[in-house]
Amino acid sequence: MDPWRSAAVYTLFIVAIGALLLVISALFGPRKSSAVKSDPYECGMPPLSSSRERFSVHFYLVAILFILFDIETVFMIPYAVLYKSLGVAGLIEMGVFVGVLGFGLFYLWKRGALEWD
Repeated sequence: MDPWRSAAVYTLFIVAIGALLLVISALFGPRKSSAVKSDPYECGMPPLSSSRERFSVHFYLVAILFILFDIETVFMIPYAVLYKSLGVAGLIEMGVFVGVLGFGLFYLWKRGALEWD
């Protein structure tokens, strides 16, 4: 059998099973709705305030900085694997990269971006 035809039959079979399960759930599932079921559930505690509270901009700044310095490791791991074959040129390039990141971290530290007030 042709692989494309097999994939089409398999996809059709999966979609048919999904549709059948949705129909069975609609026919035999419970339909009762109540205020208790509509309330948000969080750790068994009643909600104390609105879930639409605003986060501090500082929270987003710290999250972006975390992602930035986390991506740094994505660039450092291939260097760690290939450092012998890259030679002195690779060492200089990685030194410049780490230097720029270090300067950025120093700048953020002096500006107080890492302070959590």
